[in-house]
Amino acid sequence: MIPVNEAEAIILEAIAPLTKTETITLEQGYGRILATDVTGNLDIPHWDNSAMDGYAIRSADLQNEPVEFEVIEEIPAGQTPQKTLQSGQAARIFTGAMMPSGADTVVMQENTERQDDTVKIIENPAPGKFVRSQGDYYRAGEPLLKEGMRLGAADIAVLAACQCPKFPVFRRPTVAIFSTGDELRSPHEMLQPGQIVDSNRYALSAFAESLGAIAKPLPTVPDDKNVLRETMQAALAQADIVMSTGGVSVGEYDFVEKLMEKLGGEILIRKVAIRPGKPLTVAKFPGGKLYFGIPGNPVSALVGCWRFVQPAIKKLSGQNGDWQPPFVWATSPQTLKGAGTRDAYLWGNLTMTETGYSFTRPSGGHSSANLINLAQTNALAVVPLGVTEIQKGDHLKVMQIST
Repeated sequence: MIPVNEAEAIILEAIAPLTKTETITLEQGYGRILATDVTGNLDIPHWDNSAMDGYAIRSADLQNEPVEFEVIEEIPAGQTPQKTLQSGQAARIFTGAMMPSGADTVVMQENTERQDDTVKIIENPAPGKFVRSQGDYYRAGEPLLKEGMRLGAADIAVLAACQCPKFPVFRRPTVAIFSTGDELRSPHEMLQPGQIVDSNRYALSAFAESLGAIAKPLPTVPDDKNVLRETMQAALAQADIVMSTGGVSVGEYDFVEKLMEKLGGEILIRKVAIRPGKPLTVAKFPGGKLYFGIPGNPVSALVGCWRFVQPAIKKLSGQNGDWQPPFVWATSPQTLKGAGTRDAYLWGNLTMTETGYSFTRPSGGHSSANLINLAQTNALAVVPLGVTEIQKGDHLKVMQIST
């Protein structure tokens, strides 16, 4: 067995980011990875504008309170001012509207009294108050967004505001997924004694899609060496990463590792010092493709994906920054048991309290086959190898997961 951090390092070393790009539109951009730096062509704001409903004035006209101004114009948002303010004049202005020439300050309407074409200022603002000046937030031609960013809602808004309707992104990684085992059946089939539903196919597909990859689920494979070999070949031919569940332990029907070698794979990892998920097999194939042979128990499968496959997909996709899962420090109201010679990854829920993060395990059994109480959890607490238990109230490292 190799340590968890060493396994992660081996996997990341074996992955090279994708280089092929495509040009997409704003509507297609959410979750995609920018393939180049983006520079905008517009100042933000585009022009001086008001941050309040009120009156645009010249700050030089402000004297002791109150001060009266002649209102010469009304400027709604979206309309161009028609007049230039002279001394003693004001313009009625609304939030987001363009400032008229000559004005440099806005008085919020709550601090005014209006009568016909005159407005009285009853509380003087500071010069420049409530004015958003052209280019305050961004200057045209400066770097806007960086290559390798995964685009979120705010990033899409920025691209739209700067009139960047099309931009290059890296192509999405493809991930082939299949499960192995004579006992597996579809959720649509009637189960016979000894049969179980293949939930891994759906869990791993959702996991891959959540990271921006294209999941390619393949049919379930029986415990037949020839059928498995054909499926592995087909998966490698169409995907950047292959994930199969089952067939990686030491049973008579565990064929995956031997077939990896026969198909030209270089075995990088055979077992990892983690519970659940020890029998993780990882191989590298020509063209930089990675094959993850993942345990069939559903909890083990997802823990392996969150801990080891997630960094690989992030790096492959061209994403910058930390590829590793995010960790935080927390305390637990429960004593947490370790796994001896392996790191124990215990699933549960991370919540923020007044004193920091708190981690709590769900009720019920914590077997790697118990998928039920894994649902709606959002974190994995780590009890390091060699640690018998972490007492309640002690600090521990917790990995955040996206379910």
